[in-house]
Amino acid sequence: MNDIVGVGAAVYDTLLVFDSYPVEDTKLKAKKIKQSGGGPCATGLVAASKLGAKCGYIGVLSDDAGGVFLLQDFKKYNVDTGGIIIKKGYSSFCSFVIINETKSTRTCLFHRGDLPELCLDEYQKEMIKNAKVLMVDGNELNAAVEAAKYAKEHHTKVLFDAGGMYEGIDRLLPYADILIPSEEFALQYTKEDNVQDAAKKLFNMFHPDVVVITCGKMGGIMYDGMSLRHYPILDVEVVDSNGAGDVFHGAFAYAQVQGFDYYKSCIFSSAVSALKCTKLGAREGAPGYQETIDFLRRNGYEEF
Repeated sequence: MNDIVGVGAAVYDTLLVFDSYPVEDTKLKAKKIKQSGGGPCATGLVAASKLGAKCGYIGVLSDDAGGVFLLQDFKKYNVDTGGIIIKKGYSSFCSFVIINETKSTRTCLFHRGDLPELCLDEYQKEMIKNAKVLMVDGNELNAAVEAAKYAKEHHTKVLFDAGGMYEGIDRLLPYADILIPSEEFALQYTKEDNVQDAAKKLFNMFHPDVVVITCGKMGGIMYDGMSLRHYPILDVEVVDSNGAGDVFHGAFAYAQVQGFDYYKSCIFSSAVSALKCTKLGAREGAPGYQETIDFLRRNGYEEF
């Protein structure tokens, strides 16, 4: 039985490292190139697995090079692949990520491929029923809504990584127990001009247990209907920020399985996300539990 299961994007990433961002219509030699598994939900599951949770992915993959890589990558990081359906002859969701070392930025260019949408079967529903947390990210929207409804019926907490303004996202928002939007999503969706008011508005609109807005280099805020609290980012030397948000969500799901309160979960997840940024690759860079605890204690968080 898995602690955490997820329905959402699994992406075949190609990372390209440069000293600076390329100028249009020129040639530029990359310093490094690396294939990596990506996608918000899938990477979050890997992060939680590396921390020690039992995790499983529910989705559709192709039998092309990208799909084969993603399947093996899940297995490499001990993510249960029993909920994956393989479809032959389709192209995978893929992306090319340009990493600018000088400015510590990443630019993502992607293509969604042509895989058919996920339709949940009984085995996949059992995975959701038996889990403690369901992670969704707005991809595979029809299946994600069905999964979230099923999770609510069976007392599985729904964590929604609201990183992008996908069409029809209103259908999924009411089912989130733990709503973790990006600052961009929160401000755009609520039409507010600050994250504090956006957090309160999202909470009042959809009534989750908690809203946590991630604000990149500024850390973020948490609102649980009673208190509004800021959580910090932990300083590190950034090598690759790609996937930092995905890892945050996976760490938060792990923290909930461990019984952490919401604010402690924010601090823990911020540390996991920071450590990920010190290494190349969204999944490879995600730290283990003891590495995270040692990092937190070095930064003065003795409660861990």
